[in-house]
Amino acid sequence: MATAIFYASSTGNTENVATMIADKLDGISTYDISSTSLDDISNFDKLILGISTWGEGELQDDWDDLWSDFCEIDFSNKTVALYGLGDQDSYADEFVDALGILYQQVKKAGGNIIGFTSVEGYDHEESKAQIDDQFVGLVIDEDNQDEMTEERVEQWITHIKPEIL
Repeated sequence: MATAIFYASSTGNTENVATMIADKLDGISTYDISSTSLDDISNFDKLILGISTWGEGELQDDWDDLWSDFCEIDFSNKTVALYGLGDQDSYADEFVDALGILYQQVKKAGGNIIGFTSVEGYDHEESKAQIDDQFVGLVIDEDNQDEMTEERVEQWITHIKPEIL
């Protein structure tokens, strides 16, 4: 079975990161969950899931709308890498919380989660996506550190590529 990226994007930033990741992983398929059935996740044994945090630590709208269905998915025997977008300046107390919420559900559903990254280089107070000195996936801040996005994606791809392809 192949690898695919499933994401949702309100402003286009999460989609742009999905495209960047897909291009660096030899053009793997991307699926916007707002126009794709979550049942399609079962067609893949390796997944990259992308989410952004909205408001005060909330899921992006499309993820929120499908959350109860997402919580029914069995991630046993699936390798999953996660990425999340957030704004560490305006939302320092809930920076990329949606990524942490996504992580907890995939972990609870039996997923083998890979791709943790260092919190070094970020300036935030709290995050549900942080365990000790690591984030549970790739973290992107297009609002305050967009100049670092490509480098962060490339480093993360190097780290996950052996397990995700």
